[in-house]
Amino acid sequence: MGPIMRKSLLLAASLAVLALSAAPVLSQQTATTQADMEKTFDTFISSAEMDGWMKKMAAEPNHVGSPHDKANAEDTLARFKAWGWDAHIEEFQVLYPTPLKVQLDLVSPKKFSATLTEKPVPGDATSSRTKAQLPAYVAFQGDGDVTAPIVYVNYGMPDDYKALERMGVDVKGKIVIARYGQGWRGLKPKLAQDHGAVGCIIFSDPRDDGYSVDDAYPKGASRPAQGFQRGSVADMPLYPGDPLTPGYGATKDAPRLKREEAQTLLKIPVLPISYGDAEKFLGAMEGNVVPPNWRGGMPITYHVGGTDAAKAHLVVKSEWSLKTAYNVVAKMEGSQYPDQWVMRGNHHDGWVFGASDPISGHIAMMAEAKAIGELAKTGWRPKRTLVYLSWDAEEPMLLGSTEWVETHAAELKQKGLIYINTDGNGRGFLGVDGNHAFQNFVGKVSADVTDPQTGVSVGQRQRAGAMVVGATPGASERSKAVAKAAADGKDIPLDPLGSGSDYSSFVQHLGVAAMNVGYGGEGDSGGVYHSAYDTYEHHSKFVDPGFAYAAVLAKTTGRMVLRISETDLPVQRYGDFADTVSTYLDEVKTLATNKREAQVAQAKIIAADGFRLSDDPKQTSGPPTPLKVVPFFNFAPLDNALVRLKASAATYDKTLAAKGAGLSADVKGKLVALAGKTEQAMTVEPGLPGGRGWYKNMIYAPGRFTGYGAKTLPGVREAIEDERWNDAETYVGLTAKAINAYADSLDQGVALMGGPSK
Repeated sequence: MGPIMRKSLLLAASLAVLALSAAPVLSQQTATTQADMEKTFDTFISSAEMDGWMKKMAAEPNHVGSPHDKANAEDTLARFKAWGWDAHIEEFQVLYPTPLKVQLDLVSPKKFSATLTEKPVPGDATSSRTKAQLPAYVAFQGDGDVTAPIVYVNYGMPDDYKALERMGVDVKGKIVIARYGQGWRGLKPKLAQDHGAVGCIIFSDPRDDGYSVDDAYPKGASRPAQGFQRGSVADMPLYPGDPLTPGYGATKDAPRLKREEAQTLLKIPVLPISYGDAEKFLGAMEGNVVPPNWRGGMPITYHVGGTDAAKAHLVVKSEWSLKTAYNVVAKMEGSQYPDQWVMRGNHHDGWVFGASDPISGHIAMMAEAKAIGELAKTGWRPKRTLVYLSWDAEEPMLLGSTEWVETHAAELKQKGLIYINTDGNGRGFLGVDGNHAFQNFVGKVSADVTDPQTGVSVGQRQRAGAMVVGATPGASERSKAVAKAAADGKDIPLDPLGSGSDYSSFVQHLGVAAMNVGYGGEGDSGGVYHSAYDTYEHHSKFVDPGFAYAAVLAKTTGRMVLRISETDLPVQRYGDFADTVSTYLDEVKTLATNKREAQVAQAKIIAADGFRLSDDPKQTSGPPTPLKVVPFFNFAPLDNALVRLKASAATYDKTLAAKGAGLSADVKGKLVALAGKTEQAMTVEPGLPGGRGWYKNMIYAPGRFTGYGAKTLPGVREAIEDERWNDAETYVGLTAKAINAYADSLDQGVALMGGPSK
């Protein structure tokens, strides 16, 4: 829907004051249009103020359990209260291991000890505050003390292990060394563990985020030789949140699993290291020279290893205990629909100082909360309840948000309309992931926010960027499709939600609609990601100078919050959802066909002894594991459900456009509430297979082997990818059930409007 008109007039005196950079008075009696209210909202957004907030919040290490992490939560609470919000801290007791000892040595062919700490950088005062920093460390790995030969596994993804199989290399009993990239961090040690490895080392290759990309920090934005990436390696594709309380909140007295019972905890020791140290280990290795696409940016010959020529000694010992997570929850009760909630969140914990990740997004959220508080001081109140959430313990694996959502699940399913998330933010182009029914809504918001670098709307700049990317040689099919939509004047498609930030529990466990919003593509924070160099100095110089895009983010997500809060009618357009899900089904059908053809082709090569005859006799190699024969699947239940969904969506959208304005206030309110529950129709018991029942959304989920990356129609798609044919048939039916339930909800909405328009 477009901007909502509200009955009101701005007094001439107020307009005169506005011209002098003060805000006009707003109230329920004096009145203004939605656009006028948003202009007033903008006057309260201050880049200079956000600069100061970041400098304070990112001044000391912010990891879970650190004094500064708690201080940031308490400071945020005090600010929310001062801005007029009803705020409190909600605590959870979560398992969070902290390192007691980490050690990594090259023991042969020569001795070398990895540094495992990050030295200060000249000109960056924050980086010198090393006292409370965690060393090289990843959370939820297994404790261990192992010595073994090293095997280089490239990015450590499933296809890399297939390539190792062809090279005749087995990682069983070995320590693998993998580079960051191409997949989520936690999958690298998980796959290594599944293949029998006894330890895992992860390094950042300069080709991916170091000197091959840009000058190293402090000269440029990229990762310096001594920088490394901390993070969590919990088996998040099973479930996020506290490993000991799956599916329910980690409150003080909650029942807890024993640590050895928690399926998301790894069993092998894992450490991240810098490329400065990784060069010593990789340079000592022998064995096959790696394939071209395995070669990184260091001045060495990359070998696979696996021989006794290079051995490493890896030690990790942690202190395993419950730590307190401090979530700040701030509410402003709605004047007309207090039981309809518009939720907005960002986390405040980091791995070290966390300036770009997450404080850059958090300060934008704070600016919104302050601006809304200023509006409220004039007598204005939101129609719907606003809930602003500053999460703790996101970095270890979405602990703070997951435990809060699990604790309040029943209330959120009843009241939640949407959750709008941000995380790190930078300079450049608008990016939005989320439920596809909000695609048109996002397009309208993006048309009304100005890009500070070009002077056009952020939507216009996003459209231009999409067209250029889609026309670039080698562009993906997805990029080409987005470019075509942009060129044709259609709304920019939203990307589906996977995981990696605090929206996950809302959309994938409860089915509450969610969006993840941020700017980027130009300001570069990737080279200091999760390192001690993600500082105020780095962010303010390289990522968002002048905090211009912090202000733009606040204006973007602030408009989203206010428009959904104040709308008289649902903002969703369901035809976009139906059309997008239809493309996902086409992709799944193509996947099945391609997989079937690949099996037939491989079988012919094996029958012709083609792999042996084509291999270099002087290189160690072996045959691939034969692919399973791929059956033909019955997609009819999904085809039929999508035909119905398209019809129901078209009828709903047409009826709302024709009748919406003339409906009674009571019906309008019921329609918005129903729209909030419609997205929940995508959740189906028993959830996804393979121990992934926590993920109940049949349309969006993080992939089992992609982690953060989304898998759409995940029950069916991943069953085909993983050769689980019975699961594929089962989840065709369960996914069709979800789509039909979604269509039922749309039909209910049409009935509320008095039947379809003619």
